[in-house]
Amino acid sequence: MKRIILFVLTNLAVMLVLSATLSILGVNRFLTDQGLNVPMLLVFSVIVGFTGAIFSLLISKWMAKRSTGARVIDPQAPNGAKEQWLVDTVHQIADRAGIGRPEVAIYDGEPNAFATGAFRNDSLVAVSTGLLDSMTEEEVTAVLAHEVAHIANGDMITLTLIQGVVNTFVVFLARVVGYFVDRVILKNDKGAGIGYYATVIVCEIAFGIAASLIVAWFSRQREYRADAGSASLLSSREPMIRALARLGGLTPGVLPKSFEASGISGGGGISAMFATHPPINARINALQNLRVK
Repeated sequence: MKRIILFVLTNLAVMLVLSATLSILGVNRFLTDQGLNVPMLLVFSVIVGFTGAIFSLLISKWMAKRSTGARVIDPQAPNGAKEQWLVDTVHQIADRAGIGRPEVAIYDGEPNAFATGAFRNDSLVAVSTGLLDSMTEEEVTAVLAHEVAHIANGDMITLTLIQGVVNTFVVFLARVVGYFVDRVILKNDKGAGIGYYATVIVCEIAFGIAASLIVAWFSRQREYRADAGSASLLSSREPMIRALARLGGLTPGVLPKSFEASGISGGGGISAMFATHPPINARINALQNLRVK
């Protein structure tokens, strides 16, 4: 229930910001008596396409903590030796990666871990109790290095920009096609008719599916990079290989959709093309062929 409430509130906030911004800029009036104002439509599409993605990134740490119930460990007062080890390990890896020390959190759940945050020097690494209980310290360290590599690579920002770009194309092309169908095919010359709105809805769904394929492909590529980053930070590929092999025999915990791609293991989607993470075997093979300096 908490996740549903947070999801609804976030989307309401985004819609309010969008409505206010578009009204102030006056770019929500791209359909005119003279036809389609393409430059204004492009501005409209950029605002709609990027606002939600950027807003989600900026509140990603807040959302992650509340949707998973993650508890941030106080570095000065950890609760026991395991928490002390966890904080020390993340901080040591972060220092090695040349980024600011992330907040470190634990949450109850099946094996998984994730990193999130809008900035390299102000991020969050969270680990589930299931992962801590089912892996050795070496394997957990490899997973932590994988998540720190995501931060060091700027993966959260990169994926947000990619999402914003594809969103922009979806919004823009859907309305161009809608205008064409309404004016050229249906011969409507009195504002936007039902053909325009119906076409826009259908096109946004179709183009949105295509956009999801693109975003998922980029997400899978960054997983390979983070695996390689773990091997580089630990000066060995073996810990990450063993961690992935262990993970392959476990049932990974489900993360909220808003940052599922940030986890060590993600959902498979409808098919492999929609998966945010490559198959475990493919990741292990990539590591085995990797040269670690």
